[in-house]
Amino acid sequence: MIRTSLVAAALLASMAPSMAAPVDARASYVLTLGGINVATFDVDLNDDGRRYELDLSAKVAGLGNLVASGTARVVAKGASSGSTLASGEFDLETRANGEVFTVDVSYSGQNVSAFKVEPPVFESYDRVPVERGHLRGVGDFLSAFVVKANGLDKSLCNRKLKIFTGVERFDIAMSFAREDEATSPRTGYQGPVVTCNLDYQPISGHYTSSEITNYLADTSRILLWYAPLGNTGYYIPYRVLLGTSMGDLSMVLVGTKT
Repeated sequence: MIRTSLVAAALLASMAPSMAAPVDARASYVLTLGGINVATFDVDLNDDGRRYELDLSAKVAGLGNLVASGTARVVAKGASSGSTLASGEFDLETRANGEVFTVDVSYSGQNVSAFKVEPPVFESYDRVPVERGHLRGVGDFLSAFVVKANGLDKSLCNRKLKIFTGVERFDIAMSFAREDEATSPRTGYQGPVVTCNLDYQPISGHYTSSEITNYLADTSRILLWYAPLGNTGYYIPYRVLLGTSMGDLSMVLVGTKT
């Protein structure tokens, strides 16, 4: 009787879905333009095995007339039961030059269920309208680049991200570039990384006359390096590089805590 009960308990345990270990981690980054520090930010990740929350806080130092100094806060929440994070909520607040800008987006089943932008986006003849069909099968910008996986390999790159920010809808087609090694002692990680090519594809919500949008759509030099976040099973950007006419815009991981 006891033996039978133990065998039955073991079988039930093996059939039950496993609960991933909780994750409570932080990643810190520095953003530079042409080698000059523009911003610093921290991203806190909490995952109880079913639900996740990403909390980003940034301080923008500014750069002359190009970038205004200020602060930013982003909170993204959703389901984490699968290999990818399913967006549920995305909230953004920026403060600069005495002005506040907020975005609130709700997602349900990978579809946008509601969104609000304050102050409202300026409508113009050259702004591509966001259609209802563009809001299906999408996620938020922050969660899209945080990946749960079984290992550091090309599968981290071979994905297509469909993103709605509350203002713009775009795709980012990712492809594997190469395996690499992070060696700089000035960064927050040393070890193997995977390099991805990124191809930005605007869909709607952007202005056709926007120099930034057109540059991102035309450039072939957007790279992202993935690194493991300790032993959490998560993989996060180690570095992001975008070449511009003013020098490289680079985001680099400078520290982690798990």
